Amino acid sequence: MYNNFIDGVSAMAEKKTKKTKAVRVLLVEDQDITAKLFETFLNASGRYTVVGTLKNADIAPAFCAKGGVDLILMDVYTELGASGLEAAATIKKEQPQIKIIIFTALPEVSYIGRAKEAGVESFWYKEAGEEAFLEVCDRTMQGESVYPDESPALQLGLISSRELTARELDIIREIARGSTNNEIASRLYLSPNTVRDYVKTLMMKTGYHTRTELAVRARETGLVIPE
Repeated sequence: MYNNFIDGVSAMAEKKTKKTKAVRVLLVEDQDITAKLFETFLNASGRYTVVGTLKNADIAPAFCAKGGVDLILMDVYTELGASGLEAAATIKKEQPQIKIIIFTALPEVSYIGRAKEAGVESFWYKEAGEEAFLEVCDRTMQGESVYPDESPALQLGLISSRELTARELDIIREIARGSTNNEIASRLYLSPNTVRDYVKTLMMKTGYHTRTELAVRARETGLVIPE
């Protein structure tokens, strides 16, 4: 009889485990096709359930304030230019228990660092595969912080983006914004002569003849996204 009792308790525990509540997910993505694909992956997994889909990241903090969200999957760049990174930072300050995965198809080199500064648990570059997508979700919910080692390598003229220093990338971002040397110097706390030297070096390294060529290519590849 005692063994039967133990077996019964074990069976009840196993049944309870199988009925573990699905993780409640808020999806913030302004591309309808991508949103539908992610929603299908999540709901079909049996481990997650999408409780809301938003196109604009600015709405996400108010949605989360109502409760009922365990995990947020949020694009960096959403409808009307609303920043997923800024929304994530707000949510982590107000409700740090909510886990957040930032994702993007843009290789902008600053996004990984900015996501870490915001306190976001994980960062993921968009892929087509269901398995990779759900793996990041699972690992994040298990307490891991999942980040790529670095942004994707891009070709910029004669060089790879990984041959550029952090300061050179700052200069390129300002050039892509249309800033003059004096404006760049003011923003980055450099002298105009130092900025001029950086620009000359960048021209030699990339092989471009004008700063316009450099700016256009940097924006086209997504290496920098001026804001």
